Amino acid sequence: RDPELNLNVVDIGLVYAIRVDGAKVEVDVSLTSPGCPSGVEILKNVEDEVKATEGVQDVVVNLVWSPPWTPDRIEPRVRAYLGF
Repeated sequence: RDPELNLNVVDIGLVYAIRVDGAKVEVDVSLTSPGCPSGVEILKNVEDEVKATEGVQDVVVNLVWSPPWTPDRIEPRVRAYLGF
């Protein structure tokens, strides 16, 4: 969850990619802006949630900036809920 919006980071489009190789999972995550005050917390929460998944032994969370996040990445039903 994004601590400011209290919404799932997948639904708001912050998770760009997930790659699974056996028990290793690599996740590409972005933030709404480079100055996001919750960035460290969001990245840690993603890592913790993936690690808690059965069968996962190794997690790599990559912070990515390309392409830049925009509200267009928000799941349409969530975007409608937010009034975008």
